[in-house]
Amino acid sequence: KRGGESLSFHEATRLLNQGGAVIVDVREAKEFKTGHIVDALNIPHQKLADRMSELEKHKEKTILVVDKMGQHAGASGKILKEKGFSVSRLQGGMTEWLGQNLPVVKS
Repeated sequence: KRGGESLSFHEATRLLNQGGAVIVDVREAKEFKTGHIVDALNIPHQKLADRMSELEKHKEKTILVVDKMGQHAGASGKILKEKGFSVSRLQGGMTEWLGQNLPVVKS
């Protein structure tokens, strides 16, 4: 919970469709390129603290943290919460998203 509320893909999709969230994918760039959620920002977990300024303009929205399987999302969410962001995590990460055959973009 300290890293933000865990949302199912249904809840996450609803929040995104309402325009209430910004996705931050904390996987490494090469993983991100193999497939990511539309409009996701790629800020790898290790670089998050250094790249906070990129998220300032999204402060009024929920930051939806996405990783591979949920293992880094909590730690990333905790960093974001400490900086005053509203944070949620995608339950099951990209593994769950892909498992549900939800759309991804390859770059």
